[in-house]
Amino acid sequence: MHDLDARRARRLLATQFVTLLAVAATAGILGLPYMRDAFIGGLAAFAGSAVFALWVFGRYRAQEPGRIVANFYGGEVIKILVVAAIFAAAILGLPDLHPLALLGAFLVVQVLPPLLANRIAG
Repeated sequence: MHDLDARRARRLLATQFVTLLAVAATAGILGLPYMRDAFIGGLAAFAGSAVFALWVFGRYRAQEPGRIVANFYGGEVIKILVVAAIFAAAILGLPDLHPLALLGAFLVVQVLPPLLANRIAG
């Protein structure tokens, strides 16, 4: 089961990354600053998910099934901290930030790939 879940997580991360690139490229129609901000927003979603997957599946041991819940909670906390750090860096470091591009891309990259995966899987 662990291998199947880890494979699903890798596939979801790959889908999120492709979605990130597609959203950033689409935002590029409006100009490079929009592309940059959409990329950063999508990167926040992707990086958070990647850290979560590494935390949960990288530390999982079949001998410790009770720890899986603790790993999920810990992974979720780390994910939120990563996303908050990326958003904070963007907000503080980019005076010409386009918040709609940043948050819109984050939302699309965070929600669309899992939604599509669930629809395709059944």
